[in-house]
Amino acid sequence: MADADEVGLGPVLAALTAPGGEFALVDTVVDGVPMRVHERGPHTLRELYLATPAPDDRVFTVYGHERVTYGEHRRLVAALASWLAEQRLRPGDRVGVAMRNVPEWTVVFWAAMVSGLVVVPLNAWWTGEQLAGAIAHADARVVVADPERVASLAGRSTPPLVRVRGEGPTPRGVVAWDEVVLGDTGLPDVEVAPDDVATIIYTSGTTGAPKGVVGTHRNHVANALNVACLGRANALLTARAAPSRPGTLLAYPMFHIAGLNGLYGAVLSGATLALLHHWDPDEALRLIATERLTGASGVPSVLRDVVELAIEHPEQTASLTRVAMGGAPIPPSLVRRVATELAGRASAANGYGATETTSAVCANTGADYAAHPDSVGRPVPGTELRITDPVTGDEVPDGEVGELCFRGPQIMRGYWRNDEATAAVLHDGWLRSGDLGLRRDGWVHVVDRAKDVVVRGGENVYCGEVEAALLAQPGVLEAAVVGVPHPRLGEDVAAVLVAAPGTSPDTAALQAALGATLPGFAVPATVIWRGEPLPRTATGKILKDTLRQELA
Repeated sequence: MADADEVGLGPVLAALTAPGGEFALVDTVVDGVPMRVHERGPHTLRELYLATPAPDDRVFTVYGHERVTYGEHRRLVAALASWLAEQRLRPGDRVGVAMRNVPEWTVVFWAAMVSGLVVVPLNAWWTGEQLAGAIAHADARVVVADPERVASLAGRSTPPLVRVRGEGPTPRGVVAWDEVVLGDTGLPDVEVAPDDVATIIYTSGTTGAPKGVVGTHRNHVANALNVACLGRANALLTARAAPSRPGTLLAYPMFHIAGLNGLYGAVLSGATLALLHHWDPDEALRLIATERLTGASGVPSVLRDVVELAIEHPEQTASLTRVAMGGAPIPPSLVRRVATELAGRASAANGYGATETTSAVCANTGADYAAHPDSVGRPVPGTELRITDPVTGDEVPDGEVGELCFRGPQIMRGYWRNDEATAAVLHDGWLRSGDLGLRRDGWVHVVDRAKDVVVRGGENVYCGEVEAALLAQPGVLEAAVVGVPHPRLGEDVAAVLVAAPGTSPDTAALQAALGATLPGFAVPATVIWRGEPLPRTATGKILKDTLRQELA
């Protein structure tokens, strides 16, 4: 950790990661890139799964009133792994997952990890065309999907589909879940190495040129151990014993990197994982109370509700000790509420990162977070940070704004089948984040995004993609898409348009048409029609800052 304070997590983390420490770091070289990695295991997700401390009778997943124990989960994982082997899938082959947060998601993930297969999480909010595009680009051999995604893929060219939680006969070419988890010949005897590919996660809804982030077992395990290390450091600092029966309310979608973090983090600690099909505060309160959950994780708009629940229902949420947020800017006022109104009960945690960094490369938690609520924290163990001039690549002094660049064991291998995009962001192991920020007294602050992206409730909305869809609609002459502040989502999508001569703007019809080609979260909630051309520079570039000011 950089510039560790005399008090706070810095010194504790330094001791934990020193030689002989519980989370000691050692030097190694991966693909020619020097880095510091955790000496202790596990070193692959297969090892992590096999080493979980959870006994068979402990509840693993809770979904509504369904409860699956670790023992039953192990049986399902072995059965699905056997079926995948019968389909002649071999290490390195891809398995697509297209569903909301249901218990079967966890079974597919672990069956693939113990088999040396690669999981391709597919955004459940995508259209059928977007799903099919990513499936084809990843060359998935099998796709496991819920009924809604099976329906959206109907009539499209796909590999064999396995339907979970469906009712009635399966469509032609679709296999029912119950049929693939019948047999069990034990876990496959395969070798899985730390630098084998574990996941390909798509960061864009574009079907023409998708970008699939290639994550290795080393990437994911490094992140899991860093989270465990930070938790251990916080426990030592506060003298609070770790819960004997940990449990987490996972409000992130598991097709997001943060959702996967929660999935394998639970197995690493032997925790119970409470799942929600969609966000429901009443159901969240019921799960926290009945399952005595100790943590909750999700985007700030959702965790704000959790904080409100904890404040309004202290007895029902007495077990809750940690609320972890990420995926979108976090209002300092929310952090202060946790520090003041939940003082002595629960602490807040923030992870800053991206799919390309396998989630958190900076973290802020506990008393540190309460003291620095406007910071994303400091680099996590084993992570190097450079802040550079975006044009020259030269490092800038502390306190000056530049592009945040990271190197470490959790940085992606690259983009799947996209060498050009990989070369644009990766050099000598250093990842250009596209975010602008500064470091002051060791604390990292993100000030802006260099990329033209709106982060809406944790979902990345690529402005160029939405603008292209808008300009394809009849009656739209000019289009600009920007992010505007939103009290719950962090940001929302706004479009500023100029109508073509002789046409009458119809916002409702336009939004409906966009909904047929874009994910729902990317359809602009605010549409402004201007009676004059969009403001532009002398070279024709739209002045989006001017538009943001006008919208504000």
